[in-house]
Amino acid sequence: MTTLQSVPSLGTRPAAGSHPSRAETREQLSKATYDLLVIGGGILGISTAWHAAQSGLRVALVDAGDFAGATSSASSKLLHGGLRYLQTGAVKLVAENHFERRAVSRQVAPHLANPLTFYLPVYKGGPHGAAKLGAGVFAYSALSAFGDGVGHLLSPAKAAQDVPELRTDNLKAVAVYGDDQMNDARMALMTVRAAVAAGATVLNHAEVTGLRFTRGRVTGAELRDRTSGDEFGVSARLVLNATGPWVDHLRRMEDPNAAPSIRLSKGAHLVLKRTSPWKAALATPIDKYRITFALPWEDMLLLGTTDEEYEGDPGQVEVTEKDTSQILDEAAFSIRDQQLSRDLITYAFAGLRVLPGGPGDTSKAKRETVVTEGRGGMLSVAGGKWTTFRHIGRTVMKKLEALPGHPLGEDYEPVSTLPKRLPLPGIANPNAVAHRLLVDGPAPGPRMAADTAKHLATHYGSLSFDIARMANENPELAERIHPDAPEIWAQVAYARDHEWAETADDVLRRRTTLTIRGLATDEIRGKVDDLLGKKA
Repeated sequence: MTTLQSVPSLGTRPAAGSHPSRAETREQLSKATYDLLVIGGGILGISTAWHAAQSGLRVALVDAGDFAGATSSASSKLLHGGLRYLQTGAVKLVAENHFERRAVSRQVAPHLANPLTFYLPVYKGGPHGAAKLGAGVFAYSALSAFGDGVGHLLSPAKAAQDVPELRTDNLKAVAVYGDDQMNDARMALMTVRAAVAAGATVLNHAEVTGLRFTRGRVTGAELRDRTSGDEFGVSARLVLNATGPWVDHLRRMEDPNAAPSIRLSKGAHLVLKRTSPWKAALATPIDKYRITFALPWEDMLLLGTTDEEYEGDPGQVEVTEKDTSQILDEAAFSIRDQQLSRDLITYAFAGLRVLPGGPGDTSKAKRETVVTEGRGGMLSVAGGKWTTFRHIGRTVMKKLEALPGHPLGEDYEPVSTLPKRLPLPGIANPNAVAHRLLVDGPAPGPRMAADTAKHLATHYGSLSFDIARMANENPELAERIHPDAPEIWAQVAYARDHEWAETADDVLRRRTTLTIRGLATDEIRGKVDDLLGKKA
């Protein structure tokens, strides 16, 4: 592993073509009057900013933490139709989800999403019979126009060949269906890049300390840069509160008497090293409504999720011993014990689902988007599913366009006239990109490792060539960050110059996979800080 003691070309000076400095961005934000200020850099706020910028609006997006720093990087990493919704008869919803899933994975971001086959095991005495699940996966695939094949039943022996850790005791049959998978943090970051390419101004680690009012109307926000302590303000014709679990906190800044509009459900996940190859994912019914997932992801195994009401501080959500035990116990219904050893756990994370306020079991609550308007005219939006992030962005824009008095003005393109499947940056066939990276290696010098080429291609698409160029120009940056991970040091410099990385966590948890692999050592964190210009 490289020591990176001296990298003269990679100090704190931004590389050519990089985004503006934080100081320049703060000045830009404080001097302009924006049509729309989006507070909250989760995928809902990011998607809205993207669509608003495409419409020709002057858009600003800020977040108190990192982009996708909370719930949007703590999902189950799925783009899916929602098999369980068929039980409630929500056929139209499943079809709509499938439409969005296919659009993202086939046309908008094929470089960031990949198809994943799911095995749904049917055990003797389980909550569902083989005939019911067989019919269910057939209907599920039909609602996707059989674009992922025909849902069907498979023999336990064949399923065990693809998933050696599958429990076969009392296994009667396996139902098969298809969905898609992604790295949610990378997908969110590419959507930020798309918003900026469309003209949006963005700043992470910028906390709202108060709202601006003009004659009782919310017309901007006061902010503090968490990295420097600098205070500044942003003025806007319309402010959108897209702060997810914090949505009611911001609503109370507008109106101290605002009633709660949402409730929260915690979903915890575990990441484990794999003991054997997995050619498919497992979706195991726990009861009539709940499914536990075992997903091959980033060369690891992702287990989850839990679903319980959460009433604490959203900033303090964490995986408890109870969560860990529940996830492992539920996984044991269909996975052999050797794969569920606690020694294999490399990382655990929890996120908060934002649900409409009201009574009832959170596991049965609809994942719908809640939109409210406060007495100061601030629009608050929360909830929804990752799969439909583009649809949510369009829906919010339509609501903004229809507001009384047209606060956004009328000199912009309605969202209905925008391109329907505008791709995210880097769109390319990832297999072709990986091949090029391997063929076009530096001469002289060692060729790029195959796993690094594949990783770059499936996380950056054609933007991988920019990272490869940095590595070719500076051999130290071509070194692996850790021997057991595919990432190279050029990705850290790239994250700093082009992806708004400010902290080691930004890089190791969301720009790369070092943290989820359990490889973010103190030594590596220190070297990342050095490259970010955060020397102690």
